[in-house]
Amino acid sequence: MSARTSAGDAARVGRAGPGVPLGRRYDDLAAADPDRPAVTFLGETLTRREVAQRSGMLARLLLENGVSQDALVTIGLPNSTRFVLATLATWKAGATPQLVSCRLPDAERDQILALADPALVIEDSTVLPGLATTFDGTGRTREPPFVPQPASISWKAPTSGGSTGTPKLIVDGRPAVAATTDRLATLLRLGEGDTVLITGPLHHNAVFMAMATAVMQGAHVVVMAKFDAAEALRLVERHRVTWMYAVPTMMHRIWRLDREARDAFDVADLRTVYHFGAPCAPWLKREWIHWLGADAIWELYAGTEAQAATRIGGREWLERPGSVGRVISGNIKIISESGETAMPGEVGEVVMKPDAEGGSRYRYVGAVARDRDGWESLGDMGSMDEEGYLYLADRQTDMILSGGANIYPAEVEAALDLHPAVSSSCVIGLPDEDLGNRVHAIVELDGPLEEDELRRFLSARLVRYKIPRTFERVSEPLRDDAGKVRRSALRHARLEGSQLTTPQPGAVDEGQRDVRSTDTG
Repeated sequence: MSARTSAGDAARVGRAGPGVPLGRRYDDLAAADPDRPAVTFLGETLTRREVAQRSGMLARLLLENGVSQDALVTIGLPNSTRFVLATLATWKAGATPQLVSCRLPDAERDQILALADPALVIEDSTVLPGLATTFDGTGRTREPPFVPQPASISWKAPTSGGSTGTPKLIVDGRPAVAATTDRLATLLRLGEGDTVLITGPLHHNAVFMAMATAVMQGAHVVVMAKFDAAEALRLVERHRVTWMYAVPTMMHRIWRLDREARDAFDVADLRTVYHFGAPCAPWLKREWIHWLGADAIWELYAGTEAQAATRIGGREWLERPGSVGRVISGNIKIISESGETAMPGEVGEVVMKPDAEGGSRYRYVGAVARDRDGWESLGDMGSMDEEGYLYLADRQTDMILSGGANIYPAEVEAALDLHPAVSSSCVIGLPDEDLGNRVHAIVELDGPLEEDELRRFLSARLVRYKIPRTFERVSEPLRDDAGKVRRSALRHARLEGSQLTTPQPGAVDEGQRDVRSTDTG
């Protein structure tokens, strides 16, 4: 079933409830303060008036080219002002933004488009008369102001699943009305007076959510084309940024900057850094709390499906290091291997369900939810203490069973990333005749590093059986700017070309195919 043919499934997601449509909300903001800075990209700033006018012209163009109420509009643009304008225009046309990466391989992109069956695809390569001049504000300026259409039943439809299998759409059941983003703004500590730095790729759900919420609050949104640690701090200083999106990968890259260079930037206005997307190593979070203060560091844990969420601030985290907080919406519990509710401190599968009657507020296109008697799983493993604080272990599919022991890659990666020479890392399990699986570390290094030195470093931080038995050096970053890594693809590539050889003492292996086995017992 395509997304278009099932978009009218009102029984599942409901019609747009009472509230001001997002498109109309933005036009109201523009009317109230038309000259206020709205969106900045690569040094160019558009005012609220300019954003409202251009997005209105684009919405008119969408409607003239087949976009109808509640349809999906696929947005496959790189980070840019155009992405923001396309999102607003889609809401103004009464449709739903469907987000895809502009860098997808053709096969994966075609799979997503087949699922979405969008009314229109907006990419840099899209050939549509008037599109370019509408984006840059030079076309159709004499037409009367556009009147936003009724709100779509779904305010966003991001893509997921590409890192673990067949892609799927997650169609959010919350309507495209101001009440939806207002609730998110309260959760994220975002307001009209904020200047927000968007550091990640806008097609990712968490980044999109932060950007869209900030825009609909009337904040000034500064969008980076691609994350760079020093550039991020320069933008914080230049625009007096008060709120910044981050993932642990970005936090790690900023932390690795020369301390004098980092401290030279004025970040006094930065009152909130919200990190999402992946577990943050405790040592790294402590560094940021020490640098910016406990009140500035916040973490949110939730799936794109938004069945439930937890949140924790820096002060609370210092009392419970490693926790992602207590539940602030929905319900979460831990299921043990026996299928029973886990005891406090016992690691098991994290399952969720929403507070709302009638089940979850999303629907998959191209997948089926993992349901356990009304509770759903995203595949995460974790534990909960007696006071209800959640601690994540790793994703169930990433866990390595080696010699009868459960090893969570995120823990090993956190220890690897602490070494000054390690820029990024990924830990996977590879077949082993003796252990079933062995821990294999793939590392991106800044310079030469002897394997024995790395082992000694890890020995002071990990129990012996968690230390990787094999190491491999790569030259490219292992994680994208959203902190995501395709473990399954990395593992598959190594299984296809692996050659078990006797290790020789020396530097970490430079090759991607010559996987060497070392017994660390």
